[in-house]
Amino acid sequence: MASPKLRCSRFATTSRTHPHPSGVTIDDPFVTETNNTQKLKLSQKWKRLSSIGNHLSPWPTYTSGQTILHNRKLCSDDCRKQAGSWQLQSLDTTKPRYLEQLESYLRKELLLLDLGTDSAQELRLQVSKLRKNLAEEYLRYLSERDARKVLIADLNELRYQREDMSLAQSPGIWGEDPVKLTVALKMTRQDLARTQMELNTMKANFGDVVPRRDFEMQEKTNKDLQEQLDSLRDDYKEVCKEHEILLQLHMSTLKERDQFSSELQEIQHTSTPRPDWTKCKDVVAGGPDRWQLLAKGKNSDQLVDVLLEEIGEGLLREKDFFSGLGYEESIPPFLRFDGIVENKKPTKKDVINLLRDAWKERLTEEQKETFSDFFFNFLERRFGPADAIAWAYTIFENIKLFRSNEIMGQFYALLMGKRSESVYIKQKETVTELLKEMTNVDSENEGLLTMEQLRTVLKSTFPFKKEEKIQELMEAGGWHPNSSNADLLNYHSLFIEDEEGQSMPFVQKLWEQYMDEKDKYLEELKQQLGLELHDKVTLPKVREALMIIDSKLDKQTLNSYLSQVFQLPVTKLPEEGEEKEEDIVILLQTALERLQMADIRPMGPREQEPAS
Repeated sequence: MASPKLRCSRFATTSRTHPHPSGVTIDDPFVTETNNTQKLKLSQKWKRLSSIGNHLSPWPTYTSGQTILHNRKLCSDDCRKQAGSWQLQSLDTTKPRYLEQLESYLRKELLLLDLGTDSAQELRLQVSKLRKNLAEEYLRYLSERDARKVLIADLNELRYQREDMSLAQSPGIWGEDPVKLTVALKMTRQDLARTQMELNTMKANFGDVVPRRDFEMQEKTNKDLQEQLDSLRDDYKEVCKEHEILLQLHMSTLKERDQFSSELQEIQHTSTPRPDWTKCKDVVAGGPDRWQLLAKGKNSDQLVDVLLEEIGEGLLREKDFFSGLGYEESIPPFLRFDGIVENKKPTKKDVINLLRDAWKERLTEEQKETFSDFFFNFLERRFGPADAIAWAYTIFENIKLFRSNEIMGQFYALLMGKRSESVYIKQKETVTELLKEMTNVDSENEGLLTMEQLRTVLKSTFPFKKEEKIQELMEAGGWHPNSSNADLLNYHSLFIEDEEGQSMPFVQKLWEQYMDEKDKYLEELKQQLGLELHDKVTLPKVREALMIIDSKLDKQTLNSYLSQVFQLPVTKLPEEGEEKEEDIVILLQTALERLQMADIRPMGPREQEPAS
């Protein structure tokens, strides 16, 4: 855009000519003064013009065609060359022509004014008016100049932007319309400004907001911690309850302790002192060695029985005759006699050997008669009918006295009807089977087994025994914590008997475990029935309770148990569901006592009740 040229038509020229400072002659027909006076006035006039010229502002040194560059980065070699050519141009230029004409005109006017009048007031007014006009023209010029510079800068900016966009684009799109690109750039800048404003708004509104992922993670962590806290609270409540229970137990224990302490003090004052059993070694026949053998592993109650046996043995030998007990029904059949009976006075060893022979013969026969009848017939066959009753009384008095002896105690329980014969027969069969299994494992027939082999045989023979019961049998057989699985054991030594018929600890432990299992079995039956000992129980309830505590019980064994309890033959037992079952009743105490006499044992492990 070209700058508009200022015109000086507003200043009217006169027909008078004035001398120019450059030496131009001024023609003035109205001059009346003399040459000297004119010269003086001209010299004064030039001084005033010189002083007025000093008040004019300096002329700007920008050229009309100069390009304004401010912090512009060159994008190509052509741009750099063009910029270099612009920098080489001279910055010092002359004033525009119309300003020079204006100044020349002003000088002329001042000179004419000075020559035409001597009034200083008029001169000052003209000078003031000229200065005002000059200032207005100068301001207009400055405005046009600034507009021109801005336009040049915009043109340069557009040209550089076009060059940058051309360089940034691929060769195939170099011909893109610069106007379109300019518009696109403008719109992009507007979008950028709007996006920046939205971003600032988002930062202001959501500066303290966390991302959803972090929030969900924190929420999950908080949930886990809350669950842990709830669990710990529940545990704490349980611990508090247990603590209260422990406090109550502690208080009850303190009361019991105080009670026991008072009872102990009372016992210490009123009771007799504990006997010194070592005094018996000098009284018992056989001396200290025999007493030590008799007292080994026995408590005070058992030691009392030992002493009674020793005392009774002496009295029994001193007695020559026994008095017959008569023929009452309460008297065992083999003792039914009225009169005096001779005491045969056998030794303890002779009685034990006689009982062993009786057991061997009993096991070989069909067992059609009762055990008491068999025993009396055995004595008749051994000693004759005349001496049979005497030997019956003699043996009975011996086994009654020496009930702590294993074989004598068994015979006494059988003859008095306190235990079924099948109990001991089953025990002997179990021992025989166990010995057979050990012999089969002993492939070398050396009579030796390792501890590991012994454990295997016990587990296979007694599959329902728990591990602690197997361990008890191992310890009774000779195992100890320092033993290794490779240690050898003479298994025949586990089943031998001493001279008095006492079994080894291994067989005794088998018997103890059997009796413990029977007691536990009967206790479970009592709890399942939920009755007191003096209450009556029917056959269906007994059958149902037995099936519950022993689900592996077969029908034949179940009927044998019921026959033993209700003293009925198996063939006369009513079938399950018959009406007459309810009519068969018995006292619970009697039922348990009869089962205690019989050979009962669990047929399988009891099923665990589901946890609540």
